[in-house]
Amino acid sequence: MSLPAILKGLRIPAVASPLFIISNPDLVIAQCKAGVVGSFPALNAREAEGEPILLEAWLKRITEELDRHNQANPDRPAAPFAVNQIVHRSNTRLMRDLEICARWKVPIWITSLGARVEVNEAAHSCGGIALHDVINNRFARKAIDKGADGLIAVAAGAGGHAGPQSPFALVREIRDWFDGPLLLSGAIATGEALLAAQVLGADLGYIGSPFIATHEANADPEYKRMLIDSGAEDIVTSSLFTGVSGNYLAPSIRRAGLDPAALPEADADAMSFKDGSAKPKAWKEIWGAGQGIGAVRDIVSAAEVVARIETEYNRARDRMVAAAQQGRE
Repeated sequence: MSLPAILKGLRIPAVASPLFIISNPDLVIAQCKAGVVGSFPALNAREAEGEPILLEAWLKRITEELDRHNQANPDRPAAPFAVNQIVHRSNTRLMRDLEICARWKVPIWITSLGARVEVNEAAHSCGGIALHDVINNRFARKAIDKGADGLIAVAAGAGGHAGPQSPFALVREIRDWFDGPLLLSGAIATGEALLAAQVLGADLGYIGSPFIATHEANADPEYKRMLIDSGAEDIVTSSLFTGVSGNYLAPSIRRAGLDPAALPEADADAMSFKDGSAKPKAWKEIWGAGQGIGAVRDIVSAAEVVARIETEYNRARDRMVAAAQQGRE
C-alpha cells in the first residue's frame, strides 16, 4: 500500500476529524502545527445574510498562517488541512463551497453523507485528494466507483454519526479489495488505539473526541467538562436528534429532560442541512462524543493531545516489537 504524498510525513499517523460547531480555524491551525491533519466542516463557517462569506475568510487565514509557520520552521512544517463537505441533497451551499475550496486549493477533501462524482472532480481540479467516510463495505465500493481517492471507515464507537460495525469486520472487508488510503474512526483516543488501527490494516487513525476538550475548540465549557467527567458507559446511540444514528453524551440528554434509555427513533428524512445544521435547534445542547472519552481526563491544548498520543503510540509500538522478539526466542 502506498499513501499519497500529502498523507506522509505526519508526526503521528492521524487525521483530526471535522467536529460540528467545534472545529474552527484556531483548532485546525493548532492541529496542523502539532503535526496532524486538522479539519473542519465547511458548514461550520456560517455568515449572516449580507455579510462576507466566512468560509473564504477561514481558508485565507488557515492557508496564510500555515504558510508563515512553514517559512519560519522549514525543519518542522505543519501538516496539511482538510475541509469536510456534507454531500446531502438538503445542503444548498454545497456547490458554492466546492468552488471556494477549489479556488483556495484545499489539499484534502473529506466527504460525508453521499458520494458524488462532481465533488471528487472538484477536489482533483485543484490537486487535492478526496476521502469519503463510510459505515459499511457497500458504501465503500460506491465511493471508490465514484472517484474517491480514499476511505474513512466509521466503525462502532465513533462520535457523531457512527456506524454499527466492529472495526475488525469493517476494515477487513474493505481491505479484501481496496489497497488505497484507509482511515479508521471509532474510539481512537489513545496511542494504543492508533497503533491497533494500523495493525488491523488502516493507514491512519481518525481522532475526534479528544480535541473537544482542548483550549482551542469552539465548545461550551460545560461540554468540555462533561466529556472529561464521562466514560464509554455514558455514550448513548440514537437517531432521534438528527434522523441518523449517532453517539451522544447521556448527561446532556438527561439535562434536556429526556431518558437516555428510552429515546424514540427518528426517520432519516428528518435530516436537513438547509440552515447549515443537521441538528434541530431544540437539540442544540445534546452533545456528541465517541466511546474513547475515558482517555480524556483534562482540558489541554491541541498540541498536548497530539504529544500524549504520540508518546503512547511509541511506547505501544516498542512493547509490541519487544513481545514479538521475545516470542521468537
